[in-house]
Amino acid sequence: MQKIELKGSKREVIGKKATKELRKEEKVPGVLYGGNEVVHFAIEEKQLKALVYTPHVYIVKLTVDGVEVEAILQDIQFHPVSDRILHIDFLQIFEDKPVVIEIPVKLEGFAEGVKAGGRLTLEQRKLRVKGLPANLPNTLNVNIDALKLGDSIQVGALAFDNLELLNAKNSTVAAVKLTRAARAAAQQQS
Repeated sequence: MQKIELKGSKREVIGKKATKELRKEEKVPGVLYGGNEVVHFAIEEKQLKALVYTPHVYIVKLTVDGVEVEAILQDIQFHPVSDRILHIDFLQIFEDKPVVIEIPVKLEGFAEGVKAGGRLTLEQRKLRVKGLPANLPNTLNVNIDALKLGDSIQVGALAFDNLELLNAKNSTVAAVKLTRAARAAAQQQS
């Protein structure tokens, strides 16, 4: 899995006033959970853009006042109007403990149903998985070569090495839907 480095500084004062001052300085308040203690820190807003505004998922090498930990993005809050990042939460990860994270789905191949005039739809862009940090891939690759018109791939049909899929088994990941043009061509042939 890809890694990204972020540097922050510990917050001594926690509260509304201190948080407002941080945001005026274009910093974002954050919290690191999962370790021996909860760490409150501040990080520059521009550092977070590479982490937040991307379809990729990263393991974060977070350095807070010289202490380096590996973490994943747990939660993020945005301003309802300006869409600025208001708050960010990280969860510290360890090599021997499984992590629950959403990983993007990447479709591979060319579906038979698309060749016949159908339209391919990706129903779920990310799937929730559980696994050790060393086993987490950048993307979950799903082969769609065998999909015919009207066929779909459910989560239950997928399996990945050393990963447990946590989504509902009957939820659809990708499907080839019948278009009007394909329906009309089928009616003309019969």
